[in-house]
Amino acid sequence: MARAIPTNRYAIQLAIFIAFELFLIHQGFLFGYDIGVISGCLIMPDFIRRFGEIDGNGQPFLSSSRQSIITSLLSAGTFVGALAQAFTSDRFGRRGSILIWSGIFTVGVVIQTATEFSIVQITIGRFIAGLGVGALSAIVPLYNGETAPKALRGTLLVLYQLQIIIGLFLSYVFDLATHHLNNSASWRIPVGLQLLWGLIMLSGIFFLPESPRHLLGTGRREEARKVIAQLNGVPEDDGLVQESMEELEYGIRAENEGGKATWAECFSTRNNLWKRTGNGMMLQFIQQLNGQNFYYYYGDTFFQSAGTELNPYVIQVILGAVSVVGTIPALYLIETWGRRRSLLTGALLEAACSIIAGLVGHFTLAPVGTPKSQLTPRNRAGGDTLIAFAVLHVFSFSIFWGPTPWVYLGESFPLRVRPKSIALGSATNWLWNFLLSFFAPRIAADIGPLILLIFFGMLLFGYGYVYLFIPETKGLSLEEVDEMYRAKIKPWNSASWTPHLTEEAHKNAHVNEVHEVEEKRASQE
Repeated sequence: MARAIPTNRYAIQLAIFIAFELFLIHQGFLFGYDIGVISGCLIMPDFIRRFGEIDGNGQPFLSSSRQSIITSLLSAGTFVGALAQAFTSDRFGRRGSILIWSGIFTVGVVIQTATEFSIVQITIGRFIAGLGVGALSAIVPLYNGETAPKALRGTLLVLYQLQIIIGLFLSYVFDLATHHLNNSASWRIPVGLQLLWGLIMLSGIFFLPESPRHLLGTGRREEARKVIAQLNGVPEDDGLVQESMEELEYGIRAENEGGKATWAECFSTRNNLWKRTGNGMMLQFIQQLNGQNFYYYYGDTFFQSAGTELNPYVIQVILGAVSVVGTIPALYLIETWGRRRSLLTGALLEAACSIIAGLVGHFTLAPVGTPKSQLTPRNRAGGDTLIAFAVLHVFSFSIFWGPTPWVYLGESFPLRVRPKSIALGSATNWLWNFLLSFFAPRIAADIGPLILLIFFGMLLFGYGYVYLFIPETKGLSLEEVDEMYRAKIKPWNSASWTPHLTEEAHKNAHVNEVHEVEEKRASQE
């Protein structure tokens, strides 16, 4: 059968469009636009006046408990949304599910923007927006993993992460541009801009194709053929399309032998699903306790106490720019170094930054609330050192632990349980994000920079876990990843493992093609 040379041009254009569309909506992400916006809002005078409390001197202030509630309610919503999307992804398809949860996110933003003085209203709005954010956080790696060619899958998932980081950076820029305003526009403008992103997302979703794996899984074979041809930039009757169809159908038949998937199956021994789901959940857990979100969430207030001469909004813009620059090398490293090496390297680099920043901060910074006029040169040098290692920490995270767990989550599960397993991984991310955002300001209030030693310990644990349990999935199709787990390949040997599923599928396809030719010849005779 004749084959054209695949260009992947459409796949790249599609991935850029998806990344752009989901970058807009995922600026509601804790590591996207909303995390940057709320970090800046927490120290805006008008925001404090409207949603804070009054101290003994009649001055408004935002206590650590209120900071926790305002910040963490989005995370609580994301936990629920990440699990709920598993029902909509199978019932309405990947594309329809994105549409539904984008609408829910937009409603949450409307509620937040319309808030006057009610902390209850703004937290409810953040919870509803979080439902959409959490659901989309699971659907995006699911959708990208099922539409991207295997040679580009990691790069395209990192591209999505890059767009989110750009959203984070822009949120800092908008906070810097509006924080000087003396009215509600200081925080309503950056928060309300998410409405524009949501409307663009809702209109653009109609141009996205459905996942070919979902189409085949629901019996829509001709639609799947058309999408595969578009993704590879070849005609529908090309041999490459037929081979891709046969590979997918071969894997889907093997997956569906056990009947309808349940939540319990995600932890079953069948095809090592318990190990795969556990790995996805553990990587998300470790990612959230890397320490970077502490800087994103509470960087403004934390750096204020460090006594630096830099405006805290400027520091956040610097952190955002560093995140953008750091994610760019990941586009290359994810497919050259691979998943395992990226995670192992990142764990060591971030651990070094955490322990140095934590110890330097503990032994050199002045107590919180010390007037700047009373800070010693040692205090100021300590603050500058802490900020420098915070920048290095965020840079390392952006290269390695920022995108890689999401790449791994999107490519580790068979079709029958993929929405549910990815939902569990995403829900784990948001559960620990909620716990971190709720308890971090309280812990930091008690032990100060020593909170970074907690992240140091978690990063060392993460290094050991990745080495012992996380296999290399670079360059494998989703069906070949399934084969690797079924073969029980040791993670430290996985980089050199060669799959056989593709060869078997093509061999069967060739045999069938020979039989068809022989039958046709016999009928003509």
